[in-house]
Amino acid sequence: MNSIEVRRLRPDDAREVGKISFSIIGGYSQDEFQKIIEKQALSVDDVSVVAVKDNQLLGYCISYVLPVSFGMVKSAWLALVAVHPDFMGQGIGKILAKEVLKHFHTLEIVNVYTAVKWGSTDLISFFKILGFQRSDFVCLQKNSV
Repeated sequence: MNSIEVRRLRPDDAREVGKISFSIIGGYSQDEFQKIIEKQALSVDDVSVVAVKDNQLLGYCISYVLPVSFGMVKSAWLALVAVHPDFMGQGIGKILAKEVLKHFHTLEIVNVYTAVKWGSTDLISFFKILGFQRSDFVCLQKNSV
């Protein structure tokens, strides 16, 4: 897309990131989510970016680096990729994810992971287009209560 700026996430982006996320998912505390985003924006080691056009935040990609984890060497995770509903289907998510993946490449991080619910066929297709495939890991869950 023309004239879209991709830049690092900043703490003052947290409110708009929260609005986008809530418009897609809903059902959680926007204030709590915004605090998480503000903290993520201050991280030096992690890579998170936003897409902006005409001073409007269109989407974001939140990721983080894991120095070690259960027998893996340094790896990275794409935690969240989201685009404002009014701008979905225009390739913005792909632009954001590719920018983060390019940065991981410069850091010589070979393995990049993400997690998607089985029923989210649109997200699974999105990540397959980016070159993701099933990994050797099994996602496990335990309820804490």
